[in-house]
Amino acid sequence: MAAFQVEPAVPFTESTTNRNRGEAAVAPRRCARSWLTAVRRVTKDVVENRSLILRVFLPFAAGYCLAYLFRTINAVIAAPLTTELRFGAGDLGLLTSVYFLAFAAAQIPIGILLDRYGPRRIQSALLVVAAVGSVLFAASDNFLMLLVGRALIGFGVAAALTAGLKALVLWFPGDRVPLLNGLMVMLGALGAVTATLPADLLLVWIGWRELFGLFALLTAACAAIIFCVVPEAAPNANGAVSAGMRKIYTDPRFWRLAPLSSACIGTAWALQGLWAAQWLTEVDGLDRVEVVQHLFAMAVALSLGALLLGVAADRLRRRGVGPELLLVFVTAVFIATQLTLILRLPLPSYFLWAVVAAVGAATVLSYAIVAEYFPKELAGRANGALNLCHIAAAFVVQYATGVIVQQWTPEAGHYPEIAYRAAFALNLVLQVAAWVWFVFPRVRTDSRQRLTLPSSSG
Repeated sequence: MAAFQVEPAVPFTESTTNRNRGEAAVAPRRCARSWLTAVRRVTKDVVENRSLILRVFLPFAAGYCLAYLFRTINAVIAAPLTTELRFGAGDLGLLTSVYFLAFAAAQIPIGILLDRYGPRRIQSALLVVAAVGSVLFAASDNFLMLLVGRALIGFGVAAALTAGLKALVLWFPGDRVPLLNGLMVMLGALGAVTATLPADLLLVWIGWRELFGLFALLTAACAAIIFCVVPEAAPNANGAVSAGMRKIYTDPRFWRLAPLSSACIGTAWALQGLWAAQWLTEVDGLDRVEVVQHLFAMAVALSLGALLLGVAADRLRRRGVGPELLLVFVTAVFIATQLTLILRLPLPSYFLWAVVAAVGAATVLSYAIVAEYFPKELAGRANGALNLCHIAAAFVVQYATGVIVQQWTPEAGHYPEIAYRAAFALNLVLQVAAWVWFVFPRVRTDSRQRLTLPSSSG
């Protein structure tokens, strides 16, 4: 048995005390200098790349902000839509989730087009489609036309994130891309913030139809700005498109990541976009003001989560720790949070739903992982392939939750608590399975490596 070695005691003298005090005084100054250096480095990057930030980063961040706004706005307009058009839970779930269906269907062709023609033309053209969809949604008076309008919106903003990520890869230094990804998701998530208290105030003032008319104008303006100010990317004449897609979809690393990333991020989007508000209303019994306040807090958490995850991934990468480990931790916390909600444990609802929303920003980690798996020339297709999985999962969760909840009979106009708990629990089982699928191959690989070390060294 190994013996413990005890360090000789240091005499407690006045000089020792003074030295400790000196070190304690120096530590805060070192920390301050470290943060000051970091701020100066970021400021230098902003100054040196000011033109690119104004002409590339901010226009695409604005497009992504609109995509988040459209994604989450139904949580606020669900009540007036249900009252005016008498929708059930299943109808509301389908109307909200068709955005994800159209969004998902467009991911593969959009990824190919982004790699071939660049993000400027693709993003500006698609945002025009989203503006048309918003106008149609505003003018519709029946479920089918609302469905078509919502689908056009989903299709029109389908390139919002992948086009922005592609633009960052094309025009910014590679070592700054992970942090810029986090900043873009953070700014884009401000669209979710806008879709809470500000949108609710406008909803009371002008109504949901006029609100979508305003969204159409903003979307068309963003399309014009991107088309006019973003630099043109050199077209990629690479004809091996199908070969590139096969390389992505036959890579076992992709299929190890995709289930976990999709199950957790897709669920976070689906809950924030609709079912969080329904849970808060029908399970927690909150009034509309309290529900909107919760949605606002969730949107802020999403935006801050994107920034924190981007910074954490950047710092850990410098220390030799990849984003995979951080994704494992974040998704484990997400699973535990949902279990807490289902079991109705006495924790603050603001905190629990803030965690749920923040996990929606874990795309920062997923796309950083994908960037390590595939070369830059496949960036658009690889991001599109993973985004397809995210959006498809969000569609399934959002729609299936409504179908499951609707199996119970409403009581006094509200579905019972057990309906929501059952729907959330079934989804949680799939997330746990995806987490195990992601983690255990790593454990087995590490175990084999440890077992082979002694023989290789001998």
